[in-house]
Amino acid sequence: MTDPGPDATTAFAGFSPAEFARRRSAFEDVLAAQGLAHGLLYGANRSGAAVPWLTGWPVTREAHVLVTPGEPDVLLVSFFNHVPEAARRVPQADVRFAGDDPAATVLELLAQRGAEHAAVGFVGPLPYHQHAALSAGRRLVDLRAQHTRLRLHKSTEEVAALTAAAALTDLAVRALLEPPVAGCTEHELVARIESAYVSRGGTHHIHYLGITPMADPDRCVPAQWPGDRRVRRGDVLTFEISAGVAPDYSGQLLRTVVVGADPSPQVQRLHDVAEAVLNAIEARLRPGVHVAELVAAADPIEDAGFTTVDDLVHGFGGGYLPPVLGSRSRAVRPTPDVTLEAGMTVVVQPNVSRADHRLGVQTGELLLVTDAGAQRLHHFPRGLQRAS
Repeated sequence: MTDPGPDATTAFAGFSPAEFARRRSAFEDVLAAQGLAHGLLYGANRSGAAVPWLTGWPVTREAHVLVTPGEPDVLLVSFFNHVPEAARRVPQADVRFAGDDPAATVLELLAQRGAEHAAVGFVGPLPYHQHAALSAGRRLVDLRAQHTRLRLHKSTEEVAALTAAAALTDLAVRALLEPPVAGCTEHELVARIESAYVSRGGTHHIHYLGITPMADPDRCVPAQWPGDRRVRRGDVLTFEISAGVAPDYSGQLLRTVVVGADPSPQVQRLHDVAEAVLNAIEARLRPGVHVAELVAAADPIEDAGFTTVDDLVHGFGGGYLPPVLGSRSRAVRPTPDVTLEAGMTVVVQPNVSRADHRLGVQTGELLLVTDAGAQRLHHFPRGLQRAS
């Protein structure tokens, strides 16, 4: 019997004040190492990990956080009617309306702190006009790489959050595969997925589906938006699903499903290769292993005459993180000089595809690197799945 995993019926309670204090202290260390007395974090349109990582505020329209060691953080929220909720969620910060010109508001705050011309470190995709206003007469230092390094190693609370998110993701996948699957549109399947975790306090991250006939396939990787096509018997369904419990803290589960039929010989062959590569990479997830070994473990994909379209491995949890790796034939970027360390979380997801990209399979999930090797955070069964 499959271990059902953690109880996912209780909503995630959120990170503690001690966890946010740990993060702020770590960011202060980054500022000090760069000789900076002020930092600015930016996010917009529910995107950008820096603001929620430091404050817990899931960015709506725009948000800026001014960090000065020895001073309270100031969280600037760009919609006035969002300020009360931000103040409730972020009691450790001085929450204010950003005004119609957030850059001018930041400049005013810096002046109040005696930093009219002081250098400022920033994290996040500042719009051009804001960057221009803030850099007039001062040096802006991009701290993106340093901030990313802070997020690579997960604390005990972060692992607990990701474990809770994995449990919600597992529930979503079970709901997706409840019969009947054949006859449902992709939109109807997405509704199943979302209802499984939203009713338990979960949040959206992604739910990608790829559905195609095994006998006449036309796609090799899950799609980012659903369509109105109905699932038919003899289809193969691939998915990549992530339900979250906090901004950027999501599980991630990828599987391949055959609907109302046995797998075709080619689907079975593709999946056999994918499973072998998943197991080979998982066995290498140990501290001290260079990520080039993970890429080499995927060589059976190309040796079998196949390729990949999706990432082979990527860091995950607290954002989309390094290392981001492709297989030998899908090396869209150089393999980074990264060595695994305990506390990293990665998604291993061999998407094995025909060379013509008309048929592919997907498998994999979020894993924690520990001193003892890889630790599963999901409890959904491995292997090729079947649905009716």
